[in-house]
Amino acid sequence: KNKNIFFKKKILIYGLGKSGLSTYQFLRKKSNLYLFDDKKSIIEKTEIKKKLISHNDIKNKEFDYIIISPGININKCLLAKYLKKNSNKINTDLDIFYSSYSENKNISITGTNGKSTTSKILYNVLKDQKFDVRLVGNIGNPILLEKNIKKNTIFVIEASSYQLEYSKLFRTTYAVILNISQDHLERHGTLRNYIKAKFKLVKNQTSRGIAFLNTNNLHIKKEIKKIKIISKIIRINKTINPKFLETINNPYFITEGNKENLSFVIEIAKKFNINQKNLLKTLKNFKGLKYRQQIIHRSKNLTIINDSKATSYSSSISILKSLTNVHWIVGGLAKQGDKFLLSKNDCKTFKAYIFGKDKRQFTKQLKNFMLCEHFTDLVLLIKKILFDIKKEKNNTHKIILFSPAAASFDNFKNFEDRGKYFNNLIKKLINV
Repeated sequence: KNKNIFFKKKILIYGLGKSGLSTYQFLRKKSNLYLFDDKKSIIEKTEIKKKLISHNDIKNKEFDYIIISPGININKCLLAKYLKKNSNKINTDLDIFYSSYSENKNISITGTNGKSTTSKILYNVLKDQKFDVRLVGNIGNPILLEKNIKKNTIFVIEASSYQLEYSKLFRTTYAVILNISQDHLERHGTLRNYIKAKFKLVKNQTSRGIAFLNTNNLHIKKEIKKIKIISKIIRINKTINPKFLETINNPYFITEGNKENLSFVIEIAKKFNINQKNLLKTLKNFKGLKYRQQIIHRSKNLTIINDSKATSYSSSISILKSLTNVHWIVGGLAKQGDKFLLSKNDCKTFKAYIFGKDKRQFTKQLKNFMLCEHFTDLVLLIKKILFDIKKEKNNTHKIILFSPAAASFDNFKNFEDRGKYFNNLIKKLINV
């Protein structure tokens, strides 16, 4: 009954993070597995230690498949040479999933910004309509850990460019590309490669598939003209009926970025004959995800937003566009080739407070657009903002926006760690 091509094969699983371990769990009784990770020392489970293979032994073995974790950069890892030679054998957990469940409907969401939020809203919408729906991929469970899958189970998959780049068999019923702007160039090398990885989602669809594409986005518009697409394209152009927004009455959907996410959800929902009243209720109740344009304090004169997830300028711009009187906290590890694309006029009421390893670079880039000050640490920075706000005589509503527009690895484990740290600081320094 099961035509999974990965069963009864000799397989090397490379990378033992979440996705690698879930692949191991899924295949361990069905295939002959060997495990490898660049950092052997992090592995504690005896059962897994037993399956580890040494770098030298890999060269002498013939594997049918190499399942690689999205976090591995094949040009800069211990097995780089070996992988180049055997690139035709590389697959991902998405391929294994598809090999088992190709009949199930799946909605795969990718894009530079807004993937997690859009995936979560869509998941909530379908769940509230009583569909058997699973949220997997980058945001939820690794896809291979899902249990009790039936014919009518629907998957909402948040797919990263890394995962898509290595996948070979995976196909999606509904492909969603929210937007594309320059990102992850340190990994993909060029913008061209990055766009190609995202568009694999659409290129691999059959004629029965549907692609939801933001055709206002320059890179997406250009790409559609360049490549052959056989699936049906639904063009999304971001305008949402103001009456509809009023009915939802959720402050979360006031930013440009979240309106964009919402316009996709509304279009996709139409394919599932969704009850309008339930849809409104779900959207009204949507709280947003942690550290993504998350309002953590709101009073008469002050709103504080934690947007630690913003790791590039384009991500921060999506929220800056909809705000005024912003005390913007920015900085960390700058993204390669990143450009700030607002005009001086857009930034009239902004002031930037800059921290982190690349603070000089950020100051240099932003000082032409707004007032800038840089700090050795976040505590001093926040104290200075509070001092500046007190000093201002006017009664306008002030916004403190923590949207670093940079990677977090100079001082933090990841963006969640950074977001949590900011929340704790605010609790300490502001009498909320």
